[in-house]
Amino acid sequence: MKKLSKKEKEIMELYWKHGPMFVRELLEKYDDPKPHFNTLSTEVRQLERAEFLSHKKYGNTFQYYPIITEKDYTKGGIANFVKDFFG
Repeated sequence: MKKLSKKEKEIMELYWKHGPMFVRELLEKYDDPKPHFNTLSTEVRQLERAEFLSHKKYGNTFQYYPIITEKDYTKGGIANFVKDFFG
């Protein structure tokens, strides 16, 4: 499993906490200064390609939701650490 960057982990924590959201709703969860909408949208699509998020289509917009739990991500990180450390 891919290790999340700081920004990616921040996004995933918001999805884990709040559930399915459109990018506009995700943007509202950020304090000022907020990231640019297009930047956030790109990061969300990258998380989808990495199979952390998926989406439902509503007209011409997408509602994203996590497909991996925070617990599973944490477990995977520990497993990779042990595997790397002990070979």
